[in-house]
Amino acid sequence: MKQYRQTFTKIAKCPLVLLSIALVLVACTPAEPTPAGAVVDDLGRSVNIEKIPQRIISLSPSNTEILFALGLGEKVVGVTEFCNYPMEARVIEKVGGFSTPNIEKIIALQPDLILAADIHKEEVIPALEEKGFTVFTLAPRNLDGILQDIRVVGQITGKEKEAFELATQMESRIVAVTDKTGKSEKINVFYVNWHDPLWSVGSGTIINELIEKAGGINIFRDITGHKIVDLETVIVRNPEVIIACTGHGEAESKPFEWAKEEPTLATTKARRNDRVYQIDADLVSRDGPRIVEALEQLAQFIHPEIFGKMGGD
Repeated sequence: MKQYRQTFTKIAKCPLVLLSIALVLVACTPAEPTPAGAVVDDLGRSVNIEKIPQRIISLSPSNTEILFALGLGEKVVGVTEFCNYPMEARVIEKVGGFSTPNIEKIIALQPDLILAADIHKEEVIPALEEKGFTVFTLAPRNLDGILQDIRVVGQITGKEKEAFELATQMESRIVAVTDKTGKSEKINVFYVNWHDPLWSVGSGTIINELIEKAGGINIFRDITGHKIVDLETVIVRNPEVIIACTGHGEAESKPFEWAKEEPTLATTKARRNDRVYQIDADLVSRDGPRIVEALEQLAQFIHPEIFGKMGGD
């Protein structure tokens, strides 16, 4: 013991040694998250994040899913009426619809960060910023954009590590699909957004990208965005697989039922070979973590010989 006291006394008399020890202890202490500063959102706007947000409002289901996936659920004080995933999001204060948020309710909740979407750029975002609120917009155009948005949300909320891990996991799952479909035969796919009138998707959409990565060829890749299409054109292009988007409220299964029963489609390869499937609209249309699950399901529908068969019913 006497020897230890003598050693410590010698160390204490050496300022440089004490300073070195102090620096090591500081380096080993977990750092508190620091404010992100000026960050550019998906609308190209530079948004100044002055502090790590403690009260967050999400104005889209996609944004809500990202926040919860990063472990930020306890900080979410307001969501839209359509934010139904995860289950915990359903009990959070509602601030109106996706396209029609209630500005007064948002003001009453006094958020220090609002995550908006592209649909809010004309009226909602200016109205909120006029009231002094910090609004950051997520509007990804492709899968890479979704991964980048997850990383950015992690950056501005002090969850960089969680965001990096989530994006990395998603990237691995995407590659696991594309490594197989990249070498496979391409299958003609007709995607049904709605049936009356008949809506489908074209290039420039994330759904089109998902179909391609899943090993398919979208029969309406020659159109842009979401558009009404002609049933006769579907017959001429003769899809081998039909995938109907379902989950539209009370009529949630109608597009799938239509695709299975519409007499005109009976001549298509998809109907003749019983290859008509349904996919949850929440999976395929929300630009969040579950988009990878949508890709995996589409890959199973399009290439069951590679990924295993999923039921059409």
